Amino acid sequence: MAADHFSGHAADYAKFRPDYPPALFDWLAAQTAQHDLAWDCGCGNGQASLPLAARFGRVVATDLAARQIEAAPAHPRVEYRVAAAEASGLADACCDLVTVAQALHWFDFDRFYAEARRVLKPGGVLAAWTYQLLRAEPGIDAVFADYYGRVLASWWPAERKWVDEGYRTLPFPFAEITAPAFEIRLQWTLEDLLAYLRTWTATRYLSQAESRDPTLPLGEVLRPLWGEGAREIVWPIALRVGRACGAVAELDCGAVAELDCGP
Repeated sequence: MAADHFSGHAADYAKFRPDYPPALFDWLAAQTAQHDLAWDCGCGNGQASLPLAARFGRVVATDLAARQIEAAPAHPRVEYRVAAAEASGLADACCDLVTVAQALHWFDFDRFYAEARRVLKPGGVLAAWTYQLLRAEPGIDAVFADYYGRVLASWWPAERKWVDEGYRTLPFPFAEITAPAFEIRLQWTLEDLLAYLRTWTATRYLSQAESRDPTLPLGEVLRPLWGEGAREIVWPIALRVGRACGAVAELDCGAVAELDCGP
């Protein structure tokens, strides 16, 4: 079962974590033959759940942290549940799509993948993504990289390595689908950035252990580089997408034959 690293700052997480681009959800919806049910696992505050509800008839959004779900916006087609990734409570072969946004690296891979296979329809799709270190401009990026890689180095949980590696080395035993590149682009002030950094697991652990806010000295270094007003911030998205074994119906992109994933 995944650890709960996020209940203590659910409201900040909902306010300051970036949303994902609509094109990502359009592309994911195009990979499924039907659009009856999507399971958003590790849903947090619903950053992916609500966009999925615009493209699927029903969304079940689960998270281990009840306080995260309490901060999620209500939607008539989204059913929020407190549940572990390995035990969704969903019926067998009911999901067209399973998504894991910014959370797969916390899971017990074997148990979650078994649950995903159980609930996916034959030919259904599992998509997992994480956003990587943000970019602004070279001077700012260098300061930010020092904060991430030196100041916080000893405070990151071990699972963070999967994010650092862009999910490339993460176990993913599904018939993989090549995905296009996606990224998040936002206009942020320096205050927006610092508020976002305070939601990081490592920032919070350092703050609690040393009774100080490490983003304050970071802000002083960044302020003359940042200038007044907002800057464009870019997060590249690392995405792994795979299909469950079994017969696949015709998709918008053409007919797909029987998929045999082997033993």
